[in-house]
This record gives sequence, structure tokens and C-alpha cells, in this order.
Amino acid sequence: MSLTTFSQVAARWKAEKRQWVKPSTYAVYVQVLNSRLLPFFGPLGDGHLDEERIQAFVNGQLHRELSPGTVRETLMILRMILRFGAKTGAWRQIEYEVHFPASDGMKKVAPVLDRSAQRRLSSHLKANFSFRNLGILISLHSGLRIGEICALQWQDLDVEKGVIRVNKTVQRIWLSDGDEKANTLAVGAAKTACSMREIPIPRELMKILRPLRKLMAGEHFVLTNTCKPLEPRYYRDYFRRLLRSLGIEASRFHILRHSFATRCIESNCDYKAVSAILGHASITTTMNLYVHPGYEEKRKAIEKMARSLY
Repeated sequence: MSLTTFSQVAARWKAEKRQWVKPSTYAVYVQVLNSRLLPFFGPLGDGHLDEERIQAFVNGQLHRELSPGTVRETLMILRMILRFGAKTGAWRQIEYEVHFPASDGMKKVAPVLDRSAQRRLSSHLKANFSFRNLGILISLHSGLRIGEICALQWQDLDVEKGVIRVNKTVQRIWLSDGDEKANTLAVGAAKTACSMREIPIPRELMKILRPLRKLMAGEHFVLTNTCKPLEPRYYRDYFRRLLRSLGIEASRFHILRHSFATRCIESNCDYKAVSAILGHASITTTMNLYVHPGYEEKRKAIEKMARSLY
């Protein structure tokens, strides 16, 4: 039995990972290690790392009301560390299987703006120009994530070809790793390879963007029209205040992305095309999030089935 502790192996794993992952990913690893994994597993050697203890960790995380998705992401990092420990000979290979409580069987439906609220928001944005309002309008017509819209530069808007090029994102990176502390606003590569994409610009949005594009410096960010990007958390606050001023229930900025995707699906757009526009790695993600037949669609299906019997 090895005397090497989980904390020691995690430190070696972390040092190696830092060479190969983006700073934002490394910061996430550090945060998960410090807040979740090390307090529970830190002093343990491999003789105490077994399925029963890992299951107890999962149960405790769920009891803290963390979502199953968050716990699974934590387990992914735990699994990488355990494999690293076995690969480097620090401890034996640890086999385990964990269980999550059965779900209630109901799909979570992404929150969206209803059509009336979306029209009200869109009308306000068009009638009250500002660069921040323009960013919201672009997101509403393209499904861009908040980090992507904050990173959007005028040169990414190709009004000749009629496309938005999505290739980067902005995020605040918080790192607290021993004596090292960092707090930076970083413009980095897009979230995933699938997030690098071109999105066609709809005709109505093109009418607004074409004359503006001729006047703006390509390297300037759209939301600030300067060489400095806007921080996502400030944009979130602006968006919430705007919704409240319009009498729309305050929501996360991501509701624009959900609303865009939902309107596409409602318009019978091709699911694969919608998935590519959103930058999803799999069409399954799009289907699970946005394809939810309503009562009328289900009623028609039942009626069609019944007619076939007689």
C-alpha cells in the first residue's frame, strides 16, 4: 500500500496539466480541487480510496444541493487524478462505480422569452441604439453565448459574405493556488472546436450592421467600440436591468441563446443546421435542450395514430 496521499498526487497531476490546458481550464481544476476534492480526499492514501468512499463523496455533494451535472464534472476531474496516480505508480488502479438517485423522468426545458416579450425587447433594442443594445440584438438573432458576444470584434462581422465569425470568448479567470493568486480578464480561443463557426446574418440584422461596419475599426470590440472588451458580468447586470425596465422577468443572458434556438425549432428549421449554428458538439445536445413537442403536436400525433386504426 502506497503512503502517497491524494493531495500529493493531485499536486503532481495539477502541475503536469497546467502545461497542456488553457488558463481558464486550469483555474477550474484548481477551484474544484480546493473547494470539493481536497477537503474530502486530501489526506487519504490509495488504501482508503475505494468505491464506498467515492460514493459517500457523491452523496455528500448531492446533499449540498449541487446538481448531478456539477457532481459528474467533479468526478471527471477525480477520475483523471486517480488514473494519473495509477499511471505514475503512485498507487494501484482503483476501480469503482457510483450511483445517482433516479430522476423524476421529466426533461428540463430551457427557459425562453415568450414571443410577446421577445418582440418587445427587439423593438426596444432597434429604437434605442447603443453598442450594448446592439450586442443583445446580435445574440437574439444568432444564439451567441455571452463570452462570445463580449469577444466579438467588428472584423468578425463579414457583411460582404453575410456571416458572423465566432472564434474566441472573453472570461474572467480567478486563480487561487497556494501563494499564487491571479485575477485576469482574458480573451481566449472559443469554448470548443465546434464553437469555432460561421453564422449567417439574417436580413433584418444586416440592415443595421452593414452601414455600421463601414465606420468602425476592425480591431475594436463591438460592445465597447474600443480595443478593450466588456467584462461578461457587467454585461449580465446591464441585461437584467434592461429586462426589468421593460417589464420582462429578469433572467440570465443565456435566455437569448435559448430563445433563438427555440424559435428556430418552432420554425421547423433543420435540427442539424441549428446544432451547427449553436456550436454544439452533437445534435443530441440540441435535441435534448430544445425539441419538446407541445400539447398540440402530441394531440395531432394521437389523432393521426387513431385514424390509422379505422
